[in-house]
Amino acid sequence: MSVPDYLFERVTQEIRQQMDCILALTTRLASPLPAADSRACVEGVAAAAETVRRITAASTDIRAALSDALTLTPGPVALRDLVDRLDDRWRERLTGSPLTLLVSYDGPPEGAAMLDADRTLQVFDGFLAHALSGVRQGAAEVMLRVRENGGCLVLEGRVRSSRTGLRTDTEVDVREIEDMFGLEAAMGFMLGRHILRRLGGRARILQNPGQGETLSFAFRAERPPERPAEVKSADRAAHILVVDDNATNRMVAETLCSMFGCTTEPAEDGEAAVEAAATGRFDLILMDIRMPRLDGVGATRRIRAMPKPIGGIPIIALTANADADETASYLGAGMNGVVEKPMKPDQLLQVVRDTLALPQLDASAAA
Repeated sequence: MSVPDYLFERVTQEIRQQMDCILALTTRLASPLPAADSRACVEGVAAAAETVRRITAASTDIRAALSDALTLTPGPVALRDLVDRLDDRWRERLTGSPLTLLVSYDGPPEGAAMLDADRTLQVFDGFLAHALSGVRQGAAEVMLRVRENGGCLVLEGRVRSSRTGLRTDTEVDVREIEDMFGLEAAMGFMLGRHILRRLGGRARILQNPGQGETLSFAFRAERPPERPAEVKSADRAAHILVVDDNATNRMVAETLCSMFGCTTEPAEDGEAAVEAAATGRFDLILMDIRMPRLDGVGATRRIRAMPKPIGGIPIIALTANADADETASYLGAGMNGVVEKPMKPDQLLQVVRDTLALPQLDASAAA
């Protein structure tokens, strides 16, 4: 994959601009301001910092791709949910634009595949940015089509627009993409093509019956493993509280739990987790660590302070930081175990089974 030199130069320029914005806003915050102006400044600082974070992450991904070190972490993904996420993110990007995007899914209603969902969406992002750059009005269509082939699934993405002169290689004018959708989209275009190659996919161009062309790409994916035997608590399926401030992470955890025959409810932060735990409806809590309002450790301590059996409910930490010291601190806070992100089905299943068999759960049930 070749990347235009100017793209990394633009990354540096954009980061400098955003940092200048942050410095200007913090300087203004140092002087007395009306409450509304202070909130606006804080929101501006947060937005600029988030932009820097995303651009830095994209730059890091591209550099990893250039050295073939980009990681893909497949897991079970509901394909219709993947299409819904794509629709949501592009509907937001095109807000206020004269462009209309139609998103559709052609496949089994309950179809699922082993995918890295975020990376797959990056492939779609790259193709959409390419097909729509230079198109100022009208409608475009994007579709995910799924079919079986030799025991595997073939996933085909199609992006149809009124644009002509499209090419499947990466030697396109990424400046045009940046002009229309911004620097992140231009970087996403480069990254999406690399991910497609990593997936063993290919791209081609189809002529539309009417005006314009369609960019098409396809790759193979494995089916999710067969549903494991249900995890039971007493004589029923376990009911699990999934706590995470990231909606995608909650969806992944809930999907994995459903594969084990468990039922779930979501909570978006530690405060919501404490309120839900107090109802006594749950056999187990999967608790993210870093969350707004109240983090996972604080929520665990508050739950442990409740009278039993609620105070004795097993709690598993979900975290990307699972080194020995961190794990010891989570266990010291009252958690029963740790599952490292990104979650793997076999690992989560084993921890859930082991945890639900803990003497602490039996004692709570007998209390």
